[in-house]
Amino acid sequence: MPAVLVLNGPNLNLLGTREPEVYGSQTLADIQARCEPVAAALGWTLEMRQTNHEGVLVDWLHEAGARVRAGSVVGVVLNPGAYTHTSVAIRDAIDGAQVPVIEVHLSNVHARESFRHHSYVSPVARGVIVGLGARGYELAIQALALD
Repeated sequence: MPAVLVLNGPNLNLLGTREPEVYGSQTLADIQARCEPVAAALGWTLEMRQTNHEGVLVDWLHEAGARVRAGSVVGVVLNPGAYTHTSVAIRDAIDGAQVPVIEVHLSNVHARESFRHHSYVSPVARGVIVGLGARGYELAIQALALD
């Protein structure tokens, strides 16, 4: 059974306690519990990971690309956190690994500080979901099935 990878960047380990008025009160474990049945309904398993380190995300994206080519992964739901706005390395990893990515953000980044309005990831993502809270992850998984 193929997997969908859900990769999360810096500070997302703090979900549930970090600025709940912006990011909501659900933890990553809560989001994983919401997403597992969505993936299962599509015939996929779900692998959720989180790191605070840019290079680890790059390595995971490279791994995902290889697994997509091998048929064991369908794509990636990626919340790069603050790396969205700063990381050319993550952008290049997505492009170079040729991995299907749906970029997701819990908050509406376009309604926040101006530095959050630019994404290095969006131009190489298959789609972008912002501002729908934890539900955005579920929608992103479903979006990977649209092809």
